[in-house]
Order: sequence, then C-alpha cells, then structure tokens
Amino acid sequence: MTFERQRTQRGEARAVARGMGVWFLAGVAWLMGLGVGDRALAAPTPTPVPAAAVASATSPSTSVPEPAAGPSVVLIIGAPGESEYETALQLQRDRWTTAVQRAGGSLTVIGGAPVTTEGTEFDRVQRVLAEQTQASAGASPLWVVLAGHGSFDGKEAKFNLRGPDFTADQLATWLNPALRPVAVIVATSGSAPFLAKLTRPGRVIVVATRSGYELNYARFGSFFAESVADPAADLDQDGQTSLLESFLQAAHRTAEYYRNEGRLLSEHALIDDTGDGLGTPAEWFRGVRATKRAKDGAALDGLRAHQWHLVPSGPERLLTSAQRERRDALEQEIERLRQKKGALETPEYERQLEALLLEVARMYEGLPPAGSE
Repeated sequence: MTFERQRTQRGEARAVARGMGVWFLAGVAWLMGLGVGDRALAAPTPTPVPAAAVASATSPSTSVPEPAAGPSVVLIIGAPGESEYETALQLQRDRWTTAVQRAGGSLTVIGGAPVTTEGTEFDRVQRVLAEQTQASAGASPLWVVLAGHGSFDGKEAKFNLRGPDFTADQLATWLNPALRPVAVIVATSGSAPFLAKLTRPGRVIVVATRSGYELNYARFGSFFAESVADPAADLDQDGQTSLLESFLQAAHRTAEYYRNEGRLLSEHALIDDTGDGLGTPAEWFRGVRATKRAKDGAALDGLRAHQWHLVPSGPERLLTSAQRERRDALEQEIERLRQKKGALETPEYERQLEALLLEVARMYEGLPPAGSE
C-alpha cells in the first residue's frame, strides 16, 4: 500500500460540513464517492458562509447540552524481560500519557513498575476492568491497551504479566459486562487469538499479529502509541486522528522498520470492527476505505474504527455523547446506502442520500472549523 496523505471521503465531508452547513450537500456527495446517478460532480470550492446565514438556518437553543466526557484508557504493561524492551515499553507509556492528557481523558496504568502491596498485577487488571465495565451505555469510550509480550501454546493465548498471566478467555470474560463503547489494542506477540475471543458487534479490536505463532516482540505497539495522537496520521484531513488511521500508520511504520533493518516482516496487524472476528490487514485499505473483500463476502472493517478518536478535534469535542452516537449511526447508514446504490433508482437514491446528509450537516452548524482544538 502506498501510504500517502489522501483527502478521503468521510473526513473531508465532515470538514466541509462544519464550515458550510446545509450548503455542503453536493460537495459531500462528491467527496464521499456517493455520486448522483452516473453524473460526475465537479469538486466544489468551499467558501466561508457568513455567521448570520448560519445562525438564521436554525432556531436558537434555550440550553446547551454538556459535551461528551473524555475517554477512559487502561494501559496494561506486561513483564518486559530484557532491558531493551523495558525502555520501549516505558516510551509507550510516556506516549499514551501525553495523548490522554491532550484528550482530556483518564489514564490508568497497570504494570511497568515494581509490584506493590495492592496484590498481583493479575488481580489489579481484574479489579480495574470490573470498575470500568460498570459504566452505563452512554459513558465515554473505554480503551484497553496491552503492551508487552504475549505467548501462544497452540491452544491458548496469554498476556505476560509480572506474576500470573491472563488469557484471552479471561480478558473476554472481564469485558463482557461492558455496555459502554470498548476498543482493545493487543499490541503484543502472538496476539491473533485474542481477536476471535474479544470481538463483538460495535467493538473495535486491534491485534499486532495475524497468527498466534508470530512470537517475536511486536514493534507495532510502539508505532501505534506514536500514531494515536499524531496529526501526520490524519489521512482524511478532518483535524483528528482516528483509531483506524492510527492502525494504518502503525502497520505501515512497522513494515518500514523491518525493511530498513533488512529483516523479514514477522508481525502482520489486523483490525476488526464488524464483530465477525476475521480482521482486516492494513494492505487491504486505500486511504481509510477497505477496497478488498474476503472471498466469503464478509463485511469490510474500518468504518466503526474510523469513528473513534482518542484526541478529538475542536468541533468533535463540542458534540454530546448523544449527538456523536446519532452522527455515527448516520454515517453508517450513508455507507450502507452507498453499497446499495446500484440497486436503487437514481431519484430514490438521491432522496435518501439528501435526507441523511442534511441531518449530518445540521449537527455541525455553528461549530468552529475542522482542525481547531
């Protein structure tokens, strides 16, 4: 995959929506590749809309809902083994700490320090996840990140802690009660079996390997920690870096690392956000859209992961949890409509598309431009 900055469909559409409100419909259709019938739409030139025009398009609100709360991140750092890996894991901790501070979220770190009197790391992981999964369905997203070493004996995958390790099955059990949105990044060797155990509709899972037998130390975790708040990873230029974009840049940089070292690539990351547990590799994406489909016709991953942002843009921060949930649902409806385009008559396609795009646009009226924080 040529990893280049591409002004791809959804993020560019959001950027135009934030600046232009209901006047952006033709531009969004063009940018999202939705089209109108078989006619080619010329690329629009966004122009500022006077504040008075935006204000007159909607009725003033008597109350302003509270913006959504920042994300919760649980970073679990495993036993480092060699000193080289201890340094690498400390760097990952530092990068996650900086990113979560920028996000205005909360960070809980388990491991990476001498064992305390609070019990084993295994006990603390179980206790912290029990607390985090008690939150309601409308709570802020929960990110669970595993950094370190994993193992796989052909039957069972484990994450290596100081003291007792935990298995993929145990982690799945601890996360099962969660009603809030959950993303799990298993950035370890031998992490592939975690995918099938953790997957669930609406959940985003990232693993560093495509097989449990890829057992060399996974460099992917360091590159993901570096990418999660990196503006350079913002492929669609919407002013924020999504979980999907972080995955794509981290996978690219991992492959680049092995090439520069003259070594055979021994880790192949996968992402799953459809709940089928199959996962999609980075090379199946062009920009932020998966363009290659599995032989069995399985759903393409990526859309849900592209709706997750650890460090949201200024406009994104102003949306309430309910608004984000509705916006995300609309974007998924637009994608489903796009896939049905060939089966619909042009007038009906246009009617459905316009209704969806208008509702998305109205959410952004009066918000600051994309790229602001």
